Amino acid sequence: MSEYQQYRPNDEYRPAARFQETAPLSAMAVTALVLGIIALLTSFLPIINNVSFLLALLGAVFGVVGVVATVRGTRRGKPLAVSALVLNIVAFAVVLATQAMFSAAIDEATSGPSAVGASAEQPSSEPQSSEPQADYSNLAVGTTAELDNGLSVCVQSVETGLSNYDGSAITGVTVSYANNGSSEASFNLFDWKAQDSQGAQRNTAYYSEATDDLSSGSLAPGGTVTGNLYFEGDVSKVLYYSSLFYDSSVAWTVA
Repeated sequence: MSEYQQYRPNDEYRPAARFQETAPLSAMAVTALVLGIIALLTSFLPIINNVSFLLALLGAVFGVVGVVATVRGTRRGKPLAVSALVLNIVAFAVVLATQAMFSAAIDEATSGPSAVGASAEQPSSEPQSSEPQADYSNLAVGTTAELDNGLSVCVQSVETGLSNYDGSAITGVTVSYANNGSSEASFNLFDWKAQDSQGAQRNTAYYSEATDDLSSGSLAPGGTVTGNLYFEGDVSKVLYYSSLFYDSSVAWTVA
């Protein structure tokens, strides 16, 4: 055999194989995915989810662009683009649902139950009118106020002349709740305030000899609860606040 490789005429020149270039990953798809993740994680947060709404909307647009680019073959990452688009749509829906839920909760809290009727605990021979009275700011002690959520509240008695551990004057007030509605109703000692003759309103105070303090909780339909509240100084009115956002609509005048 020759030192050099023998030339064979039928050998053809074969050019080096050319590798097909891979399309770049869709930047729009990646951006849409990031925006969708951020929007979904913050979609449950009040106020902040206003920004989540915009992020989800922008991410959905980027996702559509990414899907189109991958379908045409100019970019790769079609599963990523589709996932990002779906994620942004879900985040968008969650934001809308969350905002609707918080809006309904705020509307319910701000409207609050209002007084629709009042009845004395003592029986009366006169028929009671079915029309709600307009003024509940000067109810007598022992009168029950009926709220439109089915809850009835009453100042049963007022005890003056109590003395605290430091000698300061204390007024004790016994209140009661009755749930006449079909759903649970809440009760809380912070529903109540006392007003003195000068118009100053005060929250409940600590009393060293307190008994049967009113706590907080909820009442099942048909449930009742009674408890004592204690206020500093003299009391001219006892106020019931049906909502944290509005002034008291029910008040009992202390004789």
